[in-house]
Amino acid sequence: MSPLRVLVIGSGGREHALSLALSRDPAVVELHAAPGNPGTAALGANHRIDPLDGHAVANLASRLGVNLVVVGPEAPLVAGVADAVRERGVACFGPSEVAAQLEGSKAFAKQVMAAAGVPTARSRECVTRQQVDQALEEFGPPYVVKDNGRAAGKGVVVTSDRQLAVDHALRCGRVVIEEFLDGPEVSLFAITDGRTVRPLQPAQDFKRVGDGDTGPNTGGMGAYTPLRWAPDDLVDEVTQRVLQPTVDEMARRGTPFSGLLYAGLALTSDGVRVVEFNARFGDPETQPLLARLMTPLGGLLYAAATGDLAACPELEWGSGAAVGVVLAAAGYPGTPSTGGVITGLEAATRNGSVVIHAGTALDSQGNLISAGGRVLAVVGLGEDIDAARGRAYESIAEIQLEGSFYRHDIAASAARLAVS
Repeated sequence: MSPLRVLVIGSGGREHALSLALSRDPAVVELHAAPGNPGTAALGANHRIDPLDGHAVANLASRLGVNLVVVGPEAPLVAGVADAVRERGVACFGPSEVAAQLEGSKAFAKQVMAAAGVPTARSRECVTRQQVDQALEEFGPPYVVKDNGRAAGKGVVVTSDRQLAVDHALRCGRVVIEEFLDGPEVSLFAITDGRTVRPLQPAQDFKRVGDGDTGPNTGGMGAYTPLRWAPDDLVDEVTQRVLQPTVDEMARRGTPFSGLLYAGLALTSDGVRVVEFNARFGDPETQPLLARLMTPLGGLLYAAATGDLAACPELEWGSGAAVGVVLAAAGYPGTPSTGGVITGLEAATRNGSVVIHAGTALDSQGNLISAGGRVLAVVGLGEDIDAARGRAYESIAEIQLEGSFYRHDIAASAARLAVS
């Protein structure tokens, strides 16, 4: 294919992981990130712009002469940045502002699922105290209360404490309250051009801040893939019952969804149910997933952005496993401490692990410092989950950042299954 000059929009771990995978594609001859981070700077050029400003992003793409823009985070997508880029005649991987409402509005996503016949939890949209009380009474504990808008993975409360559920609902103003879904949760991503769907392999992430799934929800403290314990037909079933029907319904509405469709799933005693949709690569699942992807990423995303995904073969994957563990700053997920010097990254990569930058920056002396709640992610690779997990934890122990912490049980259950 023609040489690709790519601009990645965003500054987190997802964008560094995307940039790493793009850099491995021989067709990608030029790589840019905006605003990027120290990790992306090692792969190409960073550009300081506001990623929510569609006009500025489109101008930058034109000035750089790129032929593909990849929008990483959800906020620019909901703000219509992909629309602005496409209006300038540049191919863009990411849904339109209207289509991104699959993530931007929980209520909208429920409406699309209902129209498409997608299996999901029973739910009620609530804006008043009376509606909240009625929904909580109807579904009973554990109570599941979701902020209708974007909340960076932290807008959901699952609790048996009714007052806590009510307080969260009233703080959010507009919420979706739904029945609790039993069973393990799984993430399944799909690349789509608005017609054709190419699913990735399933992954599992860990939202709670503490070991044993304790403490508040976060943006994600780690993830792993593949899921050897999941049903063999899971990807086929979800593609047929969830992903393709959703893409078809969005096209039927005249608002085709092109980009990355993320289905958060619960494998319940009654079958697969959709917990939520996202409109972009999930973080931290993207890190281990892309570490195992053998299909060149640049050509794949360009095909999706130009409506030619049907011409692409099914995705190819490495035979092993990948485990990602997040290093978080002191105080996360509340008010994280920033500005601490980070060391030990060279030692962390000696065993083949990959260090992904998320909340990092350089100070005036050129030192790598923390600049966010989730600072780094370490991805260990191995022949199975147990080996990959061992390398990830061996590597993350080499990194020093005062007050930082990480969960010690990422993929622990899956590793025990692999050993047995």
